[in-house]
Amino acid sequence: MSAQNPITTGQGVPDFASSTPPSSVWDRISTWASENKAVVYTIAGVAIVVTGAGVAYYLTDSKPPISKDSPKKSSKKEKRRKKEEEKKSADVEKAEPKPKAPTVESVDELPEVDENTVGDLSEQDRKDYAAKLKAAGNTAYGSKDYPKAIDLYGKAILCKPDPIFYSNRAACFNALGQWEKVIEDTTAAINLDNEYVKALNRRANAYEHLEKFSEALLDFTASCIIDGFRNESSAQSVERLLKKVAEAKGKAILATKDKRLPSPTFVTNYLQSFRARPPPAGLELDAEISEDTGKGQLQLGLRSMEKKTGDGYDEAAAAFDKALEIGGLEEHEAFAYNMRGTFKYLRGENVSALEDLTKSVDLQPSLTQSFIKRASMHLELGNKDAAADDFEKAMAQNNDDPDIYYHRAQLHFILGEFPEAAKDYQKSIDLDRDFIFSHIQLGVTQYKMGSIASSMATFRRCIKNFDKVPDVYNYYGELLLDQQKYQEAIEKFDTAVEMEKQTKPLGMNVLPLINKALALFQWKQDFAEAEKLCQKALIIDPECDIAVATMAQLLLQQGKVTEALKYFERAAELSRTEGEIVNALSYAEATRTQLEVQEKYPQLANRLQGMGGGFAGPMR
Repeated sequence: MSAQNPITTGQGVPDFASSTPPSSVWDRISTWASENKAVVYTIAGVAIVVTGAGVAYYLTDSKPPISKDSPKKSSKKEKRRKKEEEKKSADVEKAEPKPKAPTVESVDELPEVDENTVGDLSEQDRKDYAAKLKAAGNTAYGSKDYPKAIDLYGKAILCKPDPIFYSNRAACFNALGQWEKVIEDTTAAINLDNEYVKALNRRANAYEHLEKFSEALLDFTASCIIDGFRNESSAQSVERLLKKVAEAKGKAILATKDKRLPSPTFVTNYLQSFRARPPPAGLELDAEISEDTGKGQLQLGLRSMEKKTGDGYDEAAAAFDKALEIGGLEEHEAFAYNMRGTFKYLRGENVSALEDLTKSVDLQPSLTQSFIKRASMHLELGNKDAAADDFEKAMAQNNDDPDIYYHRAQLHFILGEFPEAAKDYQKSIDLDRDFIFSHIQLGVTQYKMGSIASSMATFRRCIKNFDKVPDVYNYYGELLLDQQKYQEAIEKFDTAVEMEKQTKPLGMNVLPLINKALALFQWKQDFAEAEKLCQKALIIDPECDIAVATMAQLLLQQGKVTEALKYFERAAELSRTEGEIVNALSYAEATRTQLEVQEKYPQLANRLQGMGGGFAGPMR
């Protein structure tokens, strides 16, 4: 699991633990970092600040509300009216309310018009005939006589090309499942009135039935903007379409994606979430072992890991693979499966990794680390019961292994069970006080529980007892940043950066640089310096997805939507699992839709700007 945890607002939990899911797409996408990355990075050992001090991924701000809780009070009657309208909008079969009986002539007395005769009518006659034909069409529609309604609306259109007539005829085609004709008529309606919400929603529904998800997403998004983001049904439709588009593209990416290790930052933090232990007897790094043997490859893998660089980790993964291919490992076979499974997991090959970890525990149950790692894989796959069971099995082997309690605390933390997490972090500390991350995590957990004074005291003790460890200053800085103590936070980040340079020049952790970028933006709105720091982080670690996502958000804040989109797409490329890819692509698709809205509906783009930023609200 992890060495560190994200400081979140309570949203950084996996789906299986969430009791109150976000009410709309904008809420869900806004918590992209916390609901997805927080879980993964908690497991992998990277902290993400997503509270008021961090990158808040917002598609709308508080001005255009789209959740159920509107900031403006309204009467019960008004709320009931809006609820009824949303219900109608959401239910395609009832999109047109059942019409009242017309007060015009009976159908037998309706005027006869066609393409040849309509030209002979006066403008007033055309207007009158259109009204009568439309009313009769409504009656036919209410009786579910859709062919007759289609004919009547068609004649009304001959008399007067009104967007309502086209939309009503589209409703008939909708009821008959003739989606192409729905699109044709709603398009005609929208061409006559480009802010016709009902036509946009109806066309979007038809596009969705034809699996043209991107087109449907654009229409539902335009509908949301026109309605000022108040129609929850439309917002939920956008959420559904974002997911469908992202899933379709995500599957395509996975089909061609090379399974490779994530950024060195990610790998390093995952590996250091376990207490450092010497190599198994017989694999000491200074021993002379031929690399032509399985044991030699195991030793090579351990040496390569010491570099803490991307190349070093790639070499280690290849060596562990080769060690098992060569064989002859004897008492080290369980350790070999443990290490190969670890790097498979880091590449996102969870099923295969689970198989390796299972072989490891079968061969050597006393190697409790294999149970712990397998638990983290179960947790990432959403199986919390299996994860808890593995911790119990590990404790049955060695009840005094501090790593068991530390990583079980991570499970509690992810599930929002903070009192239980605090107990396990403290137990881990009691068994081994020299592991810094138990102290850091205890401080973060106290903070999450609202015990700010206790949390600050814990971090001050950490600085006193671990004054040469950069992680202490980085995560203490995050807590200060969350409290908007900008100057103090930046000082801590600067200290962490200097320590990283001195102690790990090749495998430097770039998170303090990213946190400083956020602090400067929060404090002084200094986009230029924030971008420079993110660029520096990406030079050191080009595959650090936190740096990529932060850069994307900084660009989006400045209205550089095209550039931001490239970074969001890059974040998807760097994702390890299908769930991560879909979440990243959801944000990319939301950004892409913003571009399309600006191009296709310029008047809506202007309105979006007036609402306070539209898709990209302020970083908080």
